[in-house]
Amino acid sequence: MPADLPDDSAARTDATNSSAAGAPTADRDLPVAFVTGGTRGIGLAIARRLATDGHAVAVGSRSKPDDLDSNLLWVECDVADGQSIDQAFAAIESELGAPTVVVANAGITRDMLVLRMKEQDFADVVNANLTGSFRVAKRSVKAMMKARWGRIIFVSSVVGSIGQAGQANYSASKAGLVGLGRSLAREFASRGITVNLVAPGPIETDMLSAVADETVEAMKAAVPVGRIGRPDEVAAAVAFLASADAGYITGTTVAVDGGLGMGGS
Repeated sequence: MPADLPDDSAARTDATNSSAAGAPTADRDLPVAFVTGGTRGIGLAIARRLATDGHAVAVGSRSKPDDLDSNLLWVECDVADGQSIDQAFAAIESELGAPTVVVANAGITRDMLVLRMKEQDFADVVNANLTGSFRVAKRSVKAMMKARWGRIIFVSSVVGSIGQAGQANYSASKAGLVGLGRSLAREFASRGITVNLVAPGPIETDMLSAVADETVEAMKAAVPVGRIGRPDEVAAAVAFLASADAGYITGTTVAVDGGLGMGGS
C-alpha cells in the first residue's frame, strides 16, 4: 500500500509557550472551541467549520501565520510542553472563556524504516502525538466537568488501525489515541463529557501537494471510493461529534478514509 499522508497537516506548525494574538471580539455567550494544530490543513478546516457552526474558536500552533482568519483567536501552544499548554488555555480563558470543545489535532511525523529510526525519533513522535493529546485533554477537562458538558475529539489516522511501513512511530502514536480516548470516555461520561476520535485517510493538504503524481494516483487506487479526501470532510465529522446531537456517542472512532481502513479495529 502506498505511504500514508499524515492526517494532521497542521502538525508541523504545532506547538510552544502561549500568548494570545489577533483576538477576535469576544462574545461570552458563544460556546468556546480550541483546535490544536489549527492554523492550516485539517486543523484549519475544523476551526473554520466550528466557527461557522457558532463557536468562538481558538487555534494553537508554534507560530502565527500571516493570513489567519480574523475570527479565529491564535495562541502559541507547544503540545510537547505542559507549561505551554497551561499558558495557551489561560490565554483562551481570558479572551473567550473556558473551552468546552477541544480538538487535539496537533502532531508531528518522522517517517523512516525502523532499521534507520532512532529511539528518539520514536519517542518524539509519541510525545507530541499521543502524550501531547493527553496533556491537552487533561488540561481541558476540569472546566468541562464544572460545566457538566464537554466534547473532546482526538484526530487519529487510518494508519493507527492498519499500520504503514516507514511510519511505525506515527502509527503507534495514532493507535494509542484510541485506547486513550476510550479510557477517557469511560472516566468522564457521567459528567456529560464525550470523548471520540476521527481517523482520516489520505487528505488533500499542503503535504499531499508535494507528493509525486504517481504516488497520489496509487493512493487513489487503494481507496475504495477512488479519490483523495478533503479537509472539510474531516471537519464535518468533527463538527458532528462536537454537537449536542452527538451526546449519546462516546468512545467511538469515526473513519473518514473512503473505506481504506475497513476491517481495522
